[in-house]
Amino acid sequence: MRFKTQFNGYSVAFSPFLEGRLAVTTSQNFGIIGNGQQHVLEMGPEGLVEVARFETADGLYDCCWSEENENILVSASGDGSVKVWDVAAPAQMNPLRSFEEHTHEVYAVHWNQVRRDCFLSASWDDTVKLWTLSGAPGSMRTFAEHAYCVYAAVWSPQHADIFATASGDCTLKVWDVRQPHSTLTIPAHEYEILSCDWNKYNDCVIATGSVDKSIKLWDIRNPRQELAVMLGHQYAVRRVKCSPHAENIVYSASYDMTLAMWDWKIA
Repeated sequence: MRFKTQFNGYSVAFSPFLEGRLAVTTSQNFGIIGNGQQHVLEMGPEGLVEVARFETADGLYDCCWSEENENILVSASGDGSVKVWDVAAPAQMNPLRSFEEHTHEVYAVHWNQVRRDCFLSASWDDTVKLWTLSGAPGSMRTFAEHAYCVYAAVWSPQHADIFATASGDCTLKVWDVRQPHSTLTIPAHEYEILSCDWNKYNDCVIATGSVDKSIKLWDIRNPRQELAVMLGHQYAVRRVKCSPHAENIVYSASYDMTLAMWDWKIA
């Protein structure tokens, strides 16, 4: 199945409720300058069919689905805003909300899969913000300990209050929203870290991907030495994802235009 977008693709997110529905964020001119589009697609007998499209004045870099409402979708925007869309609402009712607290591009968003009532946004203003769609119209909290752009903020799949962040300051941080400061800082790479993800079977293991072309696995109980280092990409690693089906498998996408699958236990 294929669907041709008008702009360059940046992110794909499968619906946690509807098996055949996925969201795709796109940016004009590879996100450097121009507009954005948030697509909602469904898989059917005729292939991928667009069921909704939302236009934005700036490029969109990431998206995530609500874990509470099957129709709510959040986008990370190049104008520093966090857009909230209601797929079931008419076009004139969207965006449902536009949070505009970040001062630079928002590069990543991630919904809490345990608590299900909040999400994170990571920005090039060096901060991460915690949001909810119920209650006050602003963010619940700002996390501001990174010294450069935050490229990823990912909730732990097992613990409701724990998340990890990856930054251009070359560090991986672990946070607990119940604590006033980050609980762990790992100088994980010598160059910018563009992505991180939690292992789905071991709540102490995190994968990182960097501009240094490497993927590393970390045990946060013993952060002085990485568990594994995987080399093979020719350019920066843009995204890492731990398999939802196997503890030892990690996937990576690189600016060398390749996708790789790794077994980090034999790397």
